[in-house]
Amino acid sequence: MKAAPYRPLDLTHGRIDLTHGAGGRASAQLITGLFAAAFKNDYLDQGDDGAVLPAPAPGEALVFATDAHVVAPLFFPGGDIGSLAVHGTLNDLAMMGARPLYLSASFILEEGLALADLARIVASMATASRAAGVPIVTGDTKVVEQGKGDGLFISTAGLGARPVGRSPSGRGAQAGDAILVSGALGDHGLALLTARGELGLASTLTSDSVALHGLVEALFNAIPAAAVHVLRDPTRGGLATTLNEIAHQSGVGMQLIETAIPVNPQVAAACELLGLDPLYLANEGKLIAIVPAAQAAAALAALRAHPLGQRAAQIGAVTTDPRHFVQLRTPLGGQRLLDWLNGDPLPRIC
Repeated sequence: MKAAPYRPLDLTHGRIDLTHGAGGRASAQLITGLFAAAFKNDYLDQGDDGAVLPAPAPGEALVFATDAHVVAPLFFPGGDIGSLAVHGTLNDLAMMGARPLYLSASFILEEGLALADLARIVASMATASRAAGVPIVTGDTKVVEQGKGDGLFISTAGLGARPVGRSPSGRGAQAGDAILVSGALGDHGLALLTARGELGLASTLTSDSVALHGLVEALFNAIPAAAVHVLRDPTRGGLATTLNEIAHQSGVGMQLIETAIPVNPQVAAACELLGLDPLYLANEGKLIAIVPAAQAAAALAALRAHPLGQRAAQIGAVTTDPRHFVQLRTPLGGQRLLDWLNGDPLPRIC
């Protein structure tokens, strides 16, 4: 029997086909010629089914997070599905107070996907992981028939180590605590909406997708670790839904001040035109921090001193409320109830 002919990987004009997922020579070429080359590190170079990792420092707790990414379109202003996949899992670890250490990545590829697009996305992932100092140490690929995958889906997972004394949790909010956000809200959701071209809107707005673990470390360096009661990144469902989740987990209420919440003018104007609420739009590079009122000034100063937190603001306070309501004081002095997001006005935003 003749050996199958060697077929070089054409990253300029080639496309994914079913042989790339069959486990044979084409699969090996894809893995070694694209993924392993882009993500190159000592763990991946072993070529094994998993990575053997050193244990964290004594007393540190392991934190494990996973995330799936089906964003459409694959490329959008300010990022792509690759960088978003890295940032999403890094931020999940950071919101637990962990220092991200390692990532894994799995790819569901659709037959017909342009290899040039895949190479661009993989390069973006490699750039994002190296910028964060967190290697992608293991992964997997699968290929599905054309029409069954919408191009590309990515699932990432991450391991981190949480130092002793840190315990941020959705259950940690206490009456009297200050509610902080690290910057303007709604950029990612609106950037995705305009990138889809369905509304004919022209916009220079870009996604805020970014890794937040450096900002989180700045916060922990500024106030006692135990004072960071809650950390969350308001992704799907935005600020309003995330605060509702925290209020129910902690058994508290929340009072927000609308004029204190930072929103870019372009986002506010587009939302008014489209009948959207920026408080329900997704974010991929902002965090919510809930800390004791006595630590709010120091926490805000630390956030604002960091490049990713220059527009940080205190937007309200945690209250005693057995109904667990999240309420918003309007500029006219009225009260508006911020409920959970109903429906899915912007599907596949991450």
